[in-house]
Amino acid sequence: MQVIPLALERLISDLTKLPGIGHKTATRLALFMLRRPAAEAKNLANDLMVLHETIHLCHQCFTFSETNPCVICGNPNRNPRLVCVVEEPGDQIAIEKTGAFRGTYHILHGVLAPMDGIGPDELKTRELRQRVASGSVDEILIATSSTVPGEATASYLADMLHGTGIRLSRLACGIPMGMDIKYADEHTLAKAIESRQTLQDCS
Repeated sequence: MQVIPLALERLISDLTKLPGIGHKTATRLALFMLRRPAAEAKNLANDLMVLHETIHLCHQCFTFSETNPCVICGNPNRNPRLVCVVEEPGDQIAIEKTGAFRGTYHILHGVLAPMDGIGPDELKTRELRQRVASGSVDEILIATSSTVPGEATASYLADMLHGTGIRLSRLACGIPMGMDIKYADEHTLAKAIESRQTLQDCS
């Protein structure tokens, strides 16, 4: 016998596909939405549809943006020759909250994870190489997380950029080993940016 209505069951199933949402949490969220006015549900559904219609990747840094270039790449007060490489847009948001970084970004959209089939071709590494080859970059600040995949990605980028003549730096003190960068507090991130260390000069 079908105890849960099919429409509610489908919503619960969809919600469990979100990161960190298990079946119990999905059920609680679905029931909460069901109890709210229908207008709120329609607004939520419309907002989700608009996401893919209005938000795209910036052609330069590959962050999510409604404009192209994004507001950071298009800001004349930012230093376009200093590029911070991060894993995800969430990491960019975390660094921006510190107010300590005045350069631009390059979003990889992931980290190297060979066991999951994610290699350099699945990330925005080729675009980073092209950006450096254009002569528009003086320094790359690698700000991947200090997890095993994050460190492996940082090492790969350092090897990839060897011999390009640019300055290569890495987030220094403040980020504990094994911590995902997006969960660091603003003071910790600011300190890590200010005390970054050179890995190699790539010359």
